[in-house]
Amino acid sequence: MKKILGLDLGSNSIGWALVNEAENRDEASSIIKLGVRVNPLTVDEMQNFEKGKSITTNADRTLKRSMRRNLQRYKLRRDALIKLLKKVGFITDGTILSEQGNRTTFETYRLRAKAPDEEISLQELARVLLMINKKRGYKSSRKIKEKEAGTLIDGMEVAKKLYDEDLTPGQLCLQLLESGKKSLPDFYSSDLQEEFDRIWNFQKQFNPKAFCDTAKEEIKGKNKSQTWAILAKYFIWMEEMDVWNEKESKTERVEKECKLVGLKRTVKKEEQRKENYCWRVQALTEQLDLEKVAVVLQEINGQISTSSGYLGAISDRSKVLYFNRQTVGQYQMAELEKNPNTSLRNMVFYRQDYLDEFDKIWEKQAEFHKELTVELKKEIRDIIIFYQRRLKSQKGLIGFCEFENREIMVEKNGKMQAKVVGCKVIPRSHPLFQEFKIWQTLNNVEVFAGEKKCKRKRTDAFPGLFDGTEDTLMVEGWRYLYQEEKEILAKELSVKKSLKKEYILKLLFDNPQDLDMNFEQIEGNDTGNVLFSAYSKMIEKYGYEPLDFGKPTDKIIEQLQVIFADLGWNTDLLFVDLNKEGKDLEKQPYFKLWHLLYSFEGDNTPTGNGKLVEKLMELCHVGKECALELVNISFQNDYGSLSAKAIKKILPYLKEGNRYDVACGYAGYRHSKSSLTKEEIENKVLKDKLDILPKNSLRNPVVEKILNQMVNVINAIIDTYGKPDEIRVELARELKKSAKEREELTKAIAKSTREHEEIRKVLQEEFGMINVSRNDIIRYKLYKELKDNGYKTLYSNQDIPKEKVFSKEIDIEHIIPQARLFDDSLSNKTLEYKAINIEKGNKTAYDFVKEKYGEKGLQQYLNRCESLFKGHRTKLRKLKMGQENIPEGFIDRDLRNTQYIAKKALAMLNEICRRVVATTGSITDRLREDWQLVDVLKELRCFRYFKDTKMKANHNKNIFYTSIKVDVSDTSKILK
Repeated sequence: MKKILGLDLGSNSIGWALVNEAENRDEASSIIKLGVRVNPLTVDEMQNFEKGKSITTNADRTLKRSMRRNLQRYKLRRDALIKLLKKVGFITDGTILSEQGNRTTFETYRLRAKAPDEEISLQELARVLLMINKKRGYKSSRKIKEKEAGTLIDGMEVAKKLYDEDLTPGQLCLQLLESGKKSLPDFYSSDLQEEFDRIWNFQKQFNPKAFCDTAKEEIKGKNKSQTWAILAKYFIWMEEMDVWNEKESKTERVEKECKLVGLKRTVKKEEQRKENYCWRVQALTEQLDLEKVAVVLQEINGQISTSSGYLGAISDRSKVLYFNRQTVGQYQMAELEKNPNTSLRNMVFYRQDYLDEFDKIWEKQAEFHKELTVELKKEIRDIIIFYQRRLKSQKGLIGFCEFENREIMVEKNGKMQAKVVGCKVIPRSHPLFQEFKIWQTLNNVEVFAGEKKCKRKRTDAFPGLFDGTEDTLMVEGWRYLYQEEKEILAKELSVKKSLKKEYILKLLFDNPQDLDMNFEQIEGNDTGNVLFSAYSKMIEKYGYEPLDFGKPTDKIIEQLQVIFADLGWNTDLLFVDLNKEGKDLEKQPYFKLWHLLYSFEGDNTPTGNGKLVEKLMELCHVGKECALELVNISFQNDYGSLSAKAIKKILPYLKEGNRYDVACGYAGYRHSKSSLTKEEIENKVLKDKLDILPKNSLRNPVVEKILNQMVNVINAIIDTYGKPDEIRVELARELKKSAKEREELTKAIAKSTREHEEIRKVLQEEFGMINVSRNDIIRYKLYKELKDNGYKTLYSNQDIPKEKVFSKEIDIEHIIPQARLFDDSLSNKTLEYKAINIEKGNKTAYDFVKEKYGEKGLQQYLNRCESLFKGHRTKLRKLKMGQENIPEGFIDRDLRNTQYIAKKALAMLNEICRRVVATTGSITDRLREDWQLVDVLKELRCFRYFKDTKMKANHNKNIFYTSIKVDVSDTSKILK
């Protein structure tokens, strides 16, 4: 008797069933026990996990703790400052350090505004220093970026030019465009707002009703499209037009109301851009029609919207301080004098602005007070008020390489503990990882042929390489890519974000329309693409055409080489030789550039990247303007699963065309630690129980919770019933998918739900249905697929009248019989008359049409399929698939899964059981339908609608299905 444990790992709950399975006729199989354990996830945790959002379950608590710590640190600084001020005699225990008495509101602000220019007493200076200590300003960290916060603008030089030459941003941009420049600078929002106000006020004198204050207030903070929509409500004018009078048979001149409809532009993109700036300049001094003014205002308002935000506002305030020659305190006092109710809470400035203010106050007051020494200044400024330690390194959280690590025993607190040591995993943005990722994918690419023979493209690099040989694709109908094809794609992917299937087939073959591939697109070198995109923006600043990433990679690099050489830039930034080792690899400019941008955290300059700009100018031989483009680059902040050491060993074998598991073997690594020999399985030392995962040991806390609940279930079963001989586990689809796949799945489900709701309404209104079932919706979708064929069936080409769609005469037919393929998707279904469906039996659609209607009928059928499903290759392939072409081994594919969560769960289960088998839900779904378990479950769930048992019913379903999953993993039983 074999004791088997079946597990159904879901995100909501874990179902389990322990059974005794008979091994001979004398024994009888029986269920020992079954049950379900509910996962303790909140609604938000569950929804975020299913949507693929990277979440921290304690984010709210962490935020509040951070706020408490900031308050505590401020109080510590305040106490230290007061203690020092008492020590040097500036204040005593009885000194009042806050406003007290009538008419003292904002007194400290007034003292702070006065201190940079006039004498104040030491007691008053102490109050000013305590105020500065309270808010120290924003210090940029290049590693921490939030999209919602916007971007810091380093445009002081541009702002100075506008100020010195009395220009608006639009006038400066027009000058640059007329001089041949194609790249335009960023502007502070205050400069853009000033230009907006000038244009608005000037045009208002010609049309006060359109340019009313209500309209101006409404478009404040809106983007381009929103601005246009709002202006359309207010920009209404009367225009005289010639209208034909039918009664009097003559043309009359009448006034007609006109609204914004948009101008029909005849000029091309660059010329249109220049024309927009011409109108922008003209709007300052000339009356323009409202259509043109609307274009101008929406352009400016769009720029204001993008330059605003938290960080943009900080940059803008710093600019105002510079031109007004004010300190932070003087600026704030000026705002309070304008409006005493002004909120200063969110009025943030650069840390450097506060430092400048401190220095200015100290230098001025040092003229009047000898006590203000250089040593005291250093202690107050650099040690108490503005000291900030560097962020703690998080390198300890980086995982170890799965191949290059080992476990050692160390003594801690008098006890021996296991500790993992070895090589850390590589950043995903590392050039070596990007190359590794590309080759790993290329070796898994499969190409499929249709009815027509495949013609490979000849390449100049390998002329006649396959002359006289027969392409496997022509014989077998599919094959992996040849080595030369992989090398072509690897070169193309080195600077491109991705390549779509259509582009790849067109690049490699002469008849791409007759071929298909097992990848919709292949991801490219993200790091290379980001760098080359920045290069494109850099060369635009000098009047060159931007890069066209649709061109071959060789052409792109050749274009950049010429331009870089002309401009005196470092051409070595375009290449990297990853075959070099150690220091030789790190000395290459391309690698240096990546490492500099990836590792630089920030400095003490206002924008936090001043030193980085200098280093980039030195490395790349570029000017500051171009260095700033490189500074804005952000790489993936994530890690792979292997170390650089392991990748260097495996990559050469991948480049030879070996698949990942084979390459690992050649490199001396075991690709799958679970793939053991029979002898190794028998001799494997098993744990008595599973260990609980330590807190924060996994990057996703939701997965950590689910796996720990699995551990609790397994350990409880072992305590009660002993160890199982075998474990058969099924994972819910959301657990098998990556975060990105879960996000896409959620979007697809939402889209499908909306479509089904629309169809439900149609069926209720047009067909008079009251209760619309899922089957009715599928039937209607299949009917609409036949629209371009005149609503005629694919096989017999018979017309389906609308009134017969939901009758018993019409069947939902499986293109590839379910007896041959476990595929119940829409791509394997069509509508056909019941008599024809019965006659078809278990034949494929292709074989049935060929047998019944002959070669002529088959060709007509194929033409219908091509016409209807040209853009749906999956369905088209099934419609054209004969019996001999049905892929084998589909059960094996359903019994495997390789996602991180599944791998982790299986690895943990292998620690306590010698045989662990995984499966997906598709086989269970099929058995559930064949055994009519859905109807049984409906009877069992009849009580779910009672308020107190609704949740219980949902989890009982999990128990019910887990009991049939124990046998699902036995391939021989499935085939029977």
